[in-house]
Amino acid sequence: MSNATRHRLPLAGVLRLGRPSDIWFKPALSAVVAVAPPTLALLALGRLDLAMYTMAGSLCALYGHNRPYAARARALAGVVLGMVAGLAVALVAASLTTDGVLLVTVGALMAAVQKAACDATRIGPPGHVVLVFISSASLFVPQTLGQVPGHVGLALAAGAWAWLVCMAPGLLRPHGPERRATARALNAAAAYAATGATGEGHAGARATAAAAVHAAWQSLLAAGARPDRTRRALERLLVRAEVALAAPADTDPGRLRAWARALRGTGRVPRAEILPDAADELLGVDAELAAPRRPLRHVLAPLAPLAARTAIGCALAGYASLALGVGRPYWALVTAASLYQANVSLTWNRGVQRVVGNVLGVLVFAAVAPLAHLHQVLLVLCCLAFNFGAEALIGRNYWLGTVCVTPMALLVTEFARAQDPGRLITERVVDTLVGALVGFVAAVAVTNRRAGDRIEHALAAVDRAREHAARLLAAPHPAPRSLESARRALAAAAADLRAAADAASGEWWQRALPEERVVLAERSAHRTLAATARRQGLVPSTGNTGSTTEDVRP
Repeated sequence: MSNATRHRLPLAGVLRLGRPSDIWFKPALSAVVAVAPPTLALLALGRLDLAMYTMAGSLCALYGHNRPYAARARALAGVVLGMVAGLAVALVAASLTTDGVLLVTVGALMAAVQKAACDATRIGPPGHVVLVFISSASLFVPQTLGQVPGHVGLALAAGAWAWLVCMAPGLLRPHGPERRATARALNAAAAYAATGATGEGHAGARATAAAAVHAAWQSLLAAGARPDRTRRALERLLVRAEVALAAPADTDPGRLRAWARALRGTGRVPRAEILPDAADELLGVDAELAAPRRPLRHVLAPLAPLAARTAIGCALAGYASLALGVGRPYWALVTAASLYQANVSLTWNRGVQRVVGNVLGVLVFAAVAPLAHLHQVLLVLCCLAFNFGAEALIGRNYWLGTVCVTPMALLVTEFARAQDPGRLITERVVDTLVGALVGFVAAVAVTNRRAGDRIEHALAAVDRAREHAARLLAAPHPAPRSLESARRALAAAAADLRAAADAASGEWWQRALPEERVVLAERSAHRTLAATARRQGLVPSTGNTGSTTEDVRP
């Protein structure tokens, strides 16, 4: 049976503003600091026309702000290399042909590769959109093969500067990302504990808390295997958050929130007391680091439908823009690329947000264009201000950040020469509407039946992890480290199941989802996790919890 009839295309709530990120100022400031010196240097040299290439490298500073610094260094290096590689391919293509259809085709294929790469590596915001914007825009810049090395070199140099900008805070707060991730997990666990596992909304609160705890463990894993006092203390706090998930009635939410507040700044990490018989075995990070990674084909296979949507949608949007005679078909291509999320419902939401933000953004551009045209210094300063505003606001809602992104993108096109604002506005609005419409139609037309398969795989993984944990619980003296690894594996499997179910619930044209099986699997996993925590001594045993059979039965 198809799920298509159950889905609507909502407008209410799509534009609602959320709370700002707790680190909203970090990517905003990093972007400005990364963009300003190269751009101002080119302005002083009278070569502002080259700023597009330095911005390609500078915008890499938008990535990786939630990652520990060891992982951030690797991730940013990968982003810089990916950005420069995409720019190089685009410039070479632009130097070899001026055929619009061929260039749009190249841009669409690159967008699909960039989308798949960002999703596979889980690089996080802003994802593939910035990469697609740079590479697609570069396809339509007049170029010769002899100019390509110099332009790529500018991007690489600016990317190296962006890497330094993003790594610099680690000198003052070397554990800042891990502390923030742990604080979010503690606050989420406190919110769940406050429901007592029975109040209204407790299921959603538990899913949110479990995801936050899982993300915090992943943050500590990404930091590497080097143990230190701070990381050990954070691990103990995460265990206390896991205890809150296992025994919310025995947890003091206020204490968890107090620990979360203490993680702000650079003060000492509060020490969470753990029962003596569990203290030596609760830290399973080293064991998880030694676990085998998933084969690459298993990572890429679920992404194939999304990559196909991106390639087809971007190509059709670009072709439609060319057919309408718009001078910048890459705007339609980038609009289509920005739409594609985990499922069709989220893609619709992003389309509405993109259109609203772009339309309001061109109005802002119309207001500031006369000021920016007075002098190139004002042009650069306006771009920097919009750059900061985009990153400061986009966390509250995508459309709000796009209100700043749109005038910034339009002003960047004037770095080489001043252009007619009316024509720029018209072309931007037309390309936005074309890209959003064609891109969404492609998302609906290219089905993702693998979303249902992913749920089946996730259900099987939860069953295997639960059965393994249950066998250990049934043993008279299970190895503590094995029990800990089993608990972490089950928690990760449950988190993956919830993510797969959420993604599939917004997908169209597929068989009915096994919603009841998902709920039963999650309940069974949660009971087994609670039983495992009690067996480890993380939670005081009460009542009949000495019998593991009742705790782990579905």
